[in-house]
Amino acid sequence: MIIFACMKRIILSILALAFCLLLSAEEYGVVNLSVCNMRRTSTYSAELVSQAVLGTPVHILEVDKGWPLIQTPDGYKGYVNRDAVFRMSKAQYHQWNQAPKVQVTALFSVVISHPDEAGETVSDVVGGNRLWYLGRHGKYLNVRFPDGREGYIKDTDAMREDEWKAGLRQDADAILNTAMSMMGFPYLWGGTSPKGFDCSGFVRTVLAMHGIIIPRDASQQVPATEKISTESGTDLLLPGDLVFFGNRDTGYVRHVGFYLGEGKFIHCIGKVHINSFIPTDPDYDKGNSPTLLYGGRLLPYIDKNPLANTYWTNPYYLE
Repeated sequence: MIIFACMKRIILSILALAFCLLLSAEEYGVVNLSVCNMRRTSTYSAELVSQAVLGTPVHILEVDKGWPLIQTPDGYKGYVNRDAVFRMSKAQYHQWNQAPKVQVTALFSVVISHPDEAGETVSDVVGGNRLWYLGRHGKYLNVRFPDGREGYIKDTDAMREDEWKAGLRQDADAILNTAMSMMGFPYLWGGTSPKGFDCSGFVRTVLAMHGIIIPRDASQQVPATEKISTESGTDLLLPGDLVFFGNRDTGYVRHVGFYLGEGKFIHCIGKVHINSFIPTDPDYDKGNSPTLLYGGRLLPYIDKNPLANTYWTNPYYLE
């Protein structure tokens, strides 16, 4: 009898463990901070590999020492602090995705506790953050965070997402204007937010503020575009095309930026700034210009190339 009782307890423990593992394998979450740091391993000292921003729906693949391993809508993976992501059931996740949203349009702002200047700060927010829309109070929008916190943001810094989408432009002029608005912003390895970005993070952040989702790294962004030859110069490039740099012998891509036209490009290395491919131009980039590999035409292929989609077509936002 004792042996039977022990065996029963062991079997029940194994079944309980299996059930927990099954649940954890199906967990979902939404980024709960303005910017969420994604690290290579589950420790603060690990390399910063990427970031995700507030309101981004993610899949939780495992939890190691309290650190969730998340996968973002662009397929990137990284470990995050437990406070960075609010974990949800599939039903809660679906509810979040279906709820009306507010899109933060200012590069930097705050959510406050009351709809007046005396309100205390609930959280900072950055461009591209998405929050649950609860209603309007004068010049403020009432919003909810994934973890249930509520607050108010000025309507000059954010818009109801349906209104934002209705007026959204995804043309080269609009996208390059957004890129130019970040002139002088600092380089940060692994960064993908207005608080700092690396070269591909800059490109991805600019596009995300227009509802466009592309892969994270420069080399991964290449197949999201149509290659444009630059063997005879930049004559075939159009403003808004991506420009890829790297090793001409191996084809390895190590850097990316936006082509502005007239031989100029904007990119993030050290800080966001403009350089030129023209050797006689004062802004000629003697370090990067000679390593130009090719251009990449992206904008005509949004939602036509599976690697270039939007908030309204990416599976993570539809679940």
